[in-house]
Amino acid sequence: METNILSELQEIKQLTLLGAKKALTMSDASILTGLSKSHIYKLVCAKKMPYYKSDGGKLTYFDKSELEAWLLQHRVKTVDEIEQEAATYIATGKQAKSGKLKVKK
Repeated sequence: METNILSELQEIKQLTLLGAKKALTMSDASILTGLSKSHIYKLVCAKKMPYYKSDGGKLTYFDKSELEAWLLQHRVKTVDEIEQEAATYIATGKQAKSGKLKVKK
């Protein structure tokens, strides 16, 4: 019971500190994104995730706001939004300015 409470307190402390940081370590980025460290390493090596290196190049850091923006970059439209675009296209013969019209087949 006591061990469980201590681990819960440690997790709360870690999340509280994470909220106050601007520059995140690999461990912090893993907690924030929910991705494993190994997957983050793969994304960094492929330059598919925004990151920074220390002067010596040994340490990898992440800007919290850039990481959050990266997580939210591929928004999926709702069924209602797709239907609205389809209705607009049928009524006007033109695509909405928001992008390509995607219709399920």
